Amino acid sequence: MTEAIPYGTGETRAGDGGPVHVLHFVLLLPHPVVRVWAAVATPEGLPQWLAAAELLEPRLGGGVKLRLLDAEEGAEGAAATGRVTAWDREAVAEYTVGTCGRIRFHMEPAPANSLASVLRFTNEFAGPDGRRLDKLARWHRHFEYLSDALDGRPVDWSARTPERLGQLRAEYAART
Repeated sequence: MTEAIPYGTGETRAGDGGPVHVLHFVLLLPHPVVRVWAAVATPEGLPQWLAAAELLEPRLGGGVKLRLLDAEEGAEGAAATGRVTAWDREAVAEYTVGTCGRIRFHMEPAPANSLASVLRFTNEFAGPDGRRLDKLARWHRHFEYLSDALDGRPVDWSARTPERLGQLRAEYAART
């Protein structure tokens, strides 16, 4: 069963080309940092809950190409290329890719429990407000997948359905 994922938050500010959204999630995961790191910062871990890492050069300035495994073929953002814009092994993995924007994973041991981790996630991107709600729902769903993958149950991409994503989007719309 998926651990309860806390709701993410978002803020919007003016940008040169329109609104810029910054989403935040803070997750307490009952797994050590090294295990969470492997899930969010390796080509082997990412497909279990998020995207195929068709390219991932694990260093600052390295190339990255992610192909979302739950996106329709040819959909905006289904495949995105960019750069690794921050890298501190087992602490920070940040990718800035295409229309997905800046995606940052910051991990640390949980206070009082070194076998658990705190994952602080940030996603910064430009776009209309509806896109903010879509991404809050999508990231929430992906973090449910992450929780399951860390528990040894990677996503069966062929069995996923859009109902949960629609439910989450409605919940985020009601919260704002």
